Amino acid sequence: MIKILCIGKMKDKALQALSSEYVRRISAFTRVEIIEVKDESNAHAEREAEASRIKDSEAERALGRLRDPDLVVLLDLDGRMWDSEGFACRLKDWQQLAGQKGGDLVFVIAGSLGPGTALKKRADLRWKLSDLTFTHLMT
Repeated sequence: MIKILCIGKMKDKALQALSSEYVRRISAFTRVEIIEVKDESNAHAEREAEASRIKDSEAERALGRLRDPDLVVLLDLDGRMWDSEGFACRLKDWQQLAGQKGGDLVFVIAGSLGPGTALKKRADLRWKLSDLTFTHLMT
């Protein structure tokens, strides 16, 4: 099973439809579950201490949805990039490894301020989608 753990809810109807379409396509090959956890308001996140507090709070909420045997892939700007072919090969390996551990393969999309320290530490792998800049909801 693949789980996609998102900090924050997808509010845009067009992106929800696109997400549903991709889940439908992937479901032909494996079970997929999308889990959304509440994000924090970041209206005052211009202060570094407040941004850090928000990221840590969101990380704790996300960590509460993970199990020890899960293989966690964190989407992270500091992660490693793979091309489509390399990712496809790794995806199969990651699913097998997660299954051997008795867990699920879980992709974690952090909140708009990025992942908290505890979430980075929990991640088995960190994946950078691209050098391009995307809106948070597009990831």
